[in-house]
Amino acid sequence: MNTTVTSRHFKAHDTLVEYAESAVEKFERYYDGILKCEVKLSFEKARNSVKVAEIILSVYKTKITSVQTSDDFNKSIDGAVEKVLAQLKKYKEKLHAKDRTQVRRVRAKS
Repeated sequence: MNTTVTSRHFKAHDTLVEYAESAVEKFERYYDGILKCEVKLSFEKARNSVKVAEIILSVYKTKITSVQTSDDFNKSIDGAVEKVLAQLKKYKEKLHAKDRTQVRRVRAKS
């Protein structure tokens, strides 16, 4: 899985980049068909120093996205990771459903 961490409107510390990369490594335990993962961190001064973490996960013919805001980057990253994990589990359940017509519908959408 290729992971890229981008920071907008500020220069991210190495510890923050490492934390984000280690947090998104969890996804490989749940699904091995992940092509790439993008983590975008942004900082908004206008709204009382709000920290935003956005995760875009590219799996086979689908993108799973999540955006989380809080007052700390670590909280934002953890929240976004939890949201993506829930979506990834739901996607995986659809693919492995016993009713194979659902799998055909998911593949036909792409």
